[in-house]
Amino acid sequence: MSDSDIENNPASEQNFKPKAKPKKQQFRAKRRTDVHGWVAFDKPLNMTSTQAVGAIKRIFNVKKAGHAGTLDPLATGCLPIAIGEATKTVSYVMDGFKEYEFTVRWGEETSTDDTEGELIDSSAHRPTRSEIEASLASFTGTIMQVPPIFSAIKVNGERAYDLARDGENFKLDARPITIHKLTLIDCLDEDTAVFAAQCSKGTYVRSLARDIGRHLGTRGHVIGLRRLISGPFSEEMLISLDDLESLSHSAPGEPGLANALLPVETALDDIPALAVNRNAAARLRRGQTVLLRGQDAPIEGFVAAMNAGMLVAICEILEGDLWPRRVFNLPEGAPSFSGPPQPTI
Repeated sequence: MSDSDIENNPASEQNFKPKAKPKKQQFRAKRRTDVHGWVAFDKPLNMTSTQAVGAIKRIFNVKKAGHAGTLDPLATGCLPIAIGEATKTVSYVMDGFKEYEFTVRWGEETSTDDTEGELIDSSAHRPTRSEIEASLASFTGTIMQVPPIFSAIKVNGERAYDLARDGENFKLDARPITIHKLTLIDCLDEDTAVFAAQCSKGTYVRSLARDIGRHLGTRGHVIGLRRLISGPFSEEMLISLDDLESLSHSAPGEPGLANALLPVETALDDIPALAVNRNAAARLRRGQTVLLRGQDAPIEGFVAAMNAGMLVAICEILEGDLWPRRVFNLPEGAPSFSGPPQPTI
């Protein structure tokens, strides 16, 4: 058959018609989950706090989340992460009590006061157990502490760690902190000691290790750090990344991500709850005041206004009125977590 025969043959034209390209499989974007609450995240080693928040956003399929107090990449343990409306309560956790367990290596001081920095000073002296125990009283109570130069503290608008990385010469001022309790747990060998510290907001454990070393006539830096408690969140409440991943792929009827979510009001452990009726709750949500009635009503201070077991607002009581200071828009019922995106043709 010649080329002209093909051109004049309708059947041939049909046979040689270019095939249609197969449609690509398209994925419908997942709708963001309407989730509000706290995750008591057990941060693993070598993960930044920002990366931890990103992991929670991905697993719970949410847009808004934030942590309540940075943990260094070399630290593990309690990193409370707020989701949705719970982010309005982050400050209450950050201001709370902290507890750490940390390990100090004697004889060396580094630029970062942990294993990431360069060696800047050393000492051949090794403190005895009795010397270490005798020193603890000097670091208990309200003390002045100079933060590490590799820290997030701002100096003239710049982060200290950025200035330190650029080789800038600067000094950080000492700040008051409170060490409620400092305990020597164990001396693993002459070079290594394990401590537990219960402390206030703003305490740098790396600085504490550095200063204890200097006080003992040697040098020291942190080689291991784990946060056990942060505000109302304790070690027994923690959940690992692997467990969260497993829950996110659970089958219907099995425990899912909702089991890992703590209520928004978990962060308000130190604020008394006050039950309000439905009408009062509606007024508070609109930013309006509510007149308190009854002889048992609180006279002053802050309360967490609750209606039917749901947080409505953090309120301040002034002259017998309930003033909403932070209002929460929480949906009724438990959150529903969607699975992976479904293909559409």
